[in-house]
Amino acid sequence: MKQPPESGLSALLTVTVTEDMRPVFYGQVIHDVMSTVSMMYYMELAGREVLLPLLEDSEEGAGLGMDVKHFGPAVVGQEVRIRATCIELTPKRLICEVIAETDENIVGKGTFIQAVFQKQELQERIDKLREKLSQRQQV
Repeated sequence: MKQPPESGLSALLTVTVTEDMRPVFYGQVIHDVMSTVSMMYYMELAGREVLLPLLEDSEEGAGLGMDVKHFGPAVVGQEVRIRATCIELTPKRLICEVIAETDENIVGKGTFIQAVFQKQELQERIDKLREKLSQRQQV
């Protein structure tokens, strides 16, 4: 992994809540607000934006874990700012504090952990799993 800049590591995304971000179960819209899943997607994306400039050409990142609480709503049409800020960095891990907020409230907050792999190692693990599944299907 490359050396981080002196100024710290963070990324900010701004998204407008759209109808396709609402919670829908069995085809029924539950609320006209940003779903927890959508909020977490953008938190993960912001964390990835923090990681990307640190990766060497031979490296790739993968989500390892997320611990997030959804505190308040963001309604369809409202802007949400999602910030990821590095709180811990090792050669194999990046941990970011993530927060989603509007001008009115905190929507959610937590942490997102990413692992750093050699691309070749990660691809080998994926290929090995595919091969195992393929063999199982042939039986």
